[in-house]
Amino acid sequence: MSTLTFGIIKPDAVRAGKYGAIIQRIVDNGFNIRGMKLIHMSKKEAEGFYAVHAERPFFGELTEFMSGEPCVVLCLEKENAVKAWRDLMGATNPAEAAEGTLRKEFATSIGENAVHGSDSEENAVIEISYFFSKLELV
Repeated sequence: MSTLTFGIIKPDAVRAGKYGAIIQRIVDNGFNIRGMKLIHMSKKEAEGFYAVHAERPFFGELTEFMSGEPCVVLCLEKENAVKAWRDLMGATNPAEAAEGTLRKEFATSIGENAVHGSDSEENAVIEISYFFSKLELV
């Protein structure tokens, strides 16, 4: 049964012009793109999205980074989508990411690690609805 997940191609990958290659890898890995748009989050929008990390020491740096330049937000569909997307993304630290993963290929550091993905189906629903209306999902 197909499920949905949420992904972001982060500002570092967009700035480096890698978003086309990442989107191609997403499609090549059997995902259907149900929603996609290029956005430039405000600081307030980034703080709202990452509110679960508000008490963490990296919160300010993360929200500055995510609101500093455009990113691509995605709603992805595939069987077991959350796990499939997380497997394709790879480990948070690109030095530890497996060969063939997006972070191994496109990330430059733990902080600028090219992509974001939901960590559960419940969070995917919340994250998708943060950026997409039902009319924007096909």
